[in-house]
Amino acid sequence: MTKVIYYTTALKESPALQFIRSLSLQQEKKVKRVLMYIERYGLTTAIRHIKKLTGTPIWEIRILGQDSIRVLYAIEDQDAIIILHGFIKKAQKTPSKELETALKRLEDWQNRVIDT
Repeated sequence: MTKVIYYTTALKESPALQFIRSLSLQQEKKVKRVLMYIERYGLTTAIRHIKKLTGTPIWEIRILGQDSIRVLYAIEDQDAIIILHGFIKKAQKTPSKELETALKRLEDWQNRVIDT
């Protein structure tokens, strides 16, 4: 089992969860199904959906279909991941802007966890 944690800002907002909820019902179900499998059975069940982004602590969940939905996460500890960011991918390469957003959120999260 792997705990799925959604990044929250200091104001208790969750931009990644807001992104998922903004998708069409079918897209949202696809994303939630992959996250449910990860939560129940661990990351190994989602191997065909995940990819490490080289040179970063960020991983990408790839939701394939008509739209290429991406959910970026980091490994929080051995049994947990933190969902940082989501977007619809339009190019072959992950846009640096999207990666920077995830990295900033990870840094924010880690700073606030250490401070508590």
